Amino acid sequence: MRKLLSTKYSAGAFNAAMLVLRLGVGILMMAHGYDKLIHFAEKQHSFMNFLGIGSTMSLALLIFAEFFCSLFIIIGLFTRLSVIPLIIATCVMVFKAHNSDVFGDGETAALFLTGYLVLLFVGPGKISVDGMTGK
Repeated sequence: MRKLLSTKYSAGAFNAAMLVLRLGVGILMMAHGYDKLIHFAEKQHSFMNFLGIGSTMSLALLIFAEFFCSLFIIIGLFTRLSVIPLIIATCVMVFKAHNSDVFGDGETAALFLTGYLVLLFVGPGKISVDGMTGK
């Protein structure tokens, strides 16, 4: 019981927690990106035109972020760099697509944004390709 109430943690527990966070947000977001990837032709004309670059290009950039950057986060390769497109994408989801409704429709995107910000600030942990190469 004393250990459950303690605020101390070991390096192993921290690294395991970062692995769980990376796998959780990576796999869950990758599923969203995969759905958009396999239905690209159906969604490309009806997708949101962000910053006037066209709906097809906006969808392609979102697929890059949601699928490929999530893959890098899962394996822990270039984690801090890979999380930046996902932070941008989730900010667009929360603030533009869901009109800053973080307690309603945008709640899921806000939760993903929180996880990505933690990964940006803290890093991937030692149980990652980045951690094993010393980056």
